Amino acid sequence: MKTTQKKLNTLLLPLLLVATSISWSQSEAIYNISVTTTWNATDHTSVPGNAHWSDLIGATHSTADKFMAIGSLASTGIKDVAEFGSNGAITSEINTAINTDGDADQLLQQGFDVFGPISTAAISNITVSSDFPLVSLVSMVAPSPDWFIAVNSESLRSGNPAINNGWKDDYTIDVFVYDSGTDDGINYTSGNNASTPFAPITMATGTPTNGNAMATITFDYVSSTLSNDDFESIENVKVYPNPAKDVLNISNSASNLASAELYNVLGKRVNLLSATTSDNITINLRGLQSGVYILRLKNTDGDSSTRKVIIE
Repeated sequence: MKTTQKKLNTLLLPLLLVATSISWSQSEAIYNISVTTTWNATDHTSVPGNAHWSDLIGATHSTADKFMAIGSLASTGIKDVAEFGSNGAITSEINTAINTDGDADQLLQQGFDVFGPISTAAISNITVSSDFPLVSLVSMVAPSPDWFIAVNSESLRSGNPAINNGWKDDYTIDVFVYDSGTDDGINYTSGNNASTPFAPITMATGTPTNGNAMATITFDYVSSTLSNDDFESIENVKVYPNPAKDVLNISNSASNLASAELYNVLGKRVNLLSATTSDNITINLRGLQSGVYILRLKNTDGDSSTRKVIIE
């Protein structure tokens, strides 16, 4: 019974998210995101000769503290980033949040442009949905026992719909160092000394990082879209069944639908239907793998709506 209920909850969660997006005006914004590191001997005691950073990795998501939280134990993904600069486990955790939990939208990853203490990782033209307005990003302080820089659950929503459709304008904030609590080393080049037991994640306030910021992150607002009064018609388009198996039906009786695009969670378009006068449209799902997909609907006025679709 518990297993059945768990599976049912997994299927219902994306449907609840869709229902929420229909009840409220949905908005999307495009941002350029860049992290610039500032590791220096004055603020951070010393700079080892091989100082560098692992690939920046994270996600856009809807649940705060989804991937890390101060005062909680590190996940395997955070541990591996902090100790080894390895992104394999955290990639799996993010994909699970996208495909199974339904509270993350897209994986973000970018390497730094220079192997050294001062470098920049830039991610351009990221589309952020109001359903998933939080951004989290992490990177290893390398070398170090188990330290990492992190931006945790930073919301890009401003709460003021009169400006940028409710999205924050350009801004920059400091990025600090965190201790994952999985290794007891005290210096950048300390040997492996696993913590027993693991301790909760804390901000690194003592030597050698001295509690100083070790990077900055800049969010450059590019543009945004927001539904208008006519948007309701496309929001009311019926998409069924969901979950679907072989075909997905779209009721087009009052939406002036121009196109329907189906994307997988990696952002690859797997199906496209152009403008049609038919009241009912069918998308062939045969040959697609099971999982969560995004259906983007556009009408002839240029308005759009996105739906989560589960393919069994």
